[in-house]
Amino acid sequence: MKTKFELAEVVQRFGKQLIESDKLSPVQTKALYNILQCRTAALGGHKEACDSCEAVRYSYNSCGDRNCPKCLAAKQMLWVEKLMEKTLPVNHFHITFTVPHSLNEICLWDNRLYYKILFSAVRRTLHSFGYSDYGVETGAVAILHSWGQNLSLHPHIHCLVPAAGYSIQGKWKNIGKGEKFIYSVYQLSDTFKGKFLDSLKRVLRKMNKLADFDAAIQKAYNTNWVVNSEPSLAKAEHVIRYLGQYTQRVAISNDRILNITDTHVTFIAKDYRDRAIKKPVTLSGVEFLRRFCMHI
Repeated sequence: MKTKFELAEVVQRFGKQLIESDKLSPVQTKALYNILQCRTAALGGHKEACDSCEAVRYSYNSCGDRNCPKCLAAKQMLWVEKLMEKTLPVNHFHITFTVPHSLNEICLWDNRLYYKILFSAVRRTLHSFGYSDYGVETGAVAILHSWGQNLSLHPHIHCLVPAAGYSIQGKWKNIGKGEKFIYSVYQLSDTFKGKFLDSLKRVLRKMNKLADFDAAIQKAYNTNWVVNSEPSLAKAEHVIRYLGQYTQRVAISNDRILNITDTHVTFIAKDYRDRAIKKPVTLSGVEFLRRFCMHI
């Protein structure tokens, strides 16, 4: 269903200003171009015919860009179906690992390096807890999100962790402490913090960049890190459909855009500091697009 306001309109109105005022990467520029062209005559069209009633419909082609909000639904359905075939018939826990905003300047400096270290720290944390708490080799499905509700930089990883694994003897073993939690979130938080910051410092030291970001790292050491764990989700199909909400997503969907003027964009966002109440947020059009491009 077509919404009243779309991201493509924001790109059409403010894209040129952003490109002139900010240095975008070729990937970011291409994504904006694709979003602008999606489902328009520029990409051509196709004919759809019903083999029962012989009804005919003509539609414009989609761009297929992973950053386009119009191209999400089909990809999400395919992802869910594919993962459904591989999901274990056991309880699963949804664990989210979040990094403090004080480290955002390092992410902006080299996000590819930053996210590689982030994924590694999450993997090693879950791996170590599987062995220390239950003596098993376990796994997880991990999905990176880089944004917060207001499009700010907010890197975090959603993990779907099965309550089972293989013991050292190679035997299948169900794990978990009831249905409320699988690991202590306080211990997860401290371990994740240590592994991430230690790896980050090692890499930056090898690149002779540690001194440039030492203040940010020290601030992160003095911050309480938060790992969130939600109660177990029972059936496999429910688990996958639940996680499907977190994959194949972009920083903002068209239905969240409330208004577009000649200068500003207003959109809806949850305020997690105020009981996750949905509130309107207004940004200049260029700033809105700048924030969006951080997540491409």
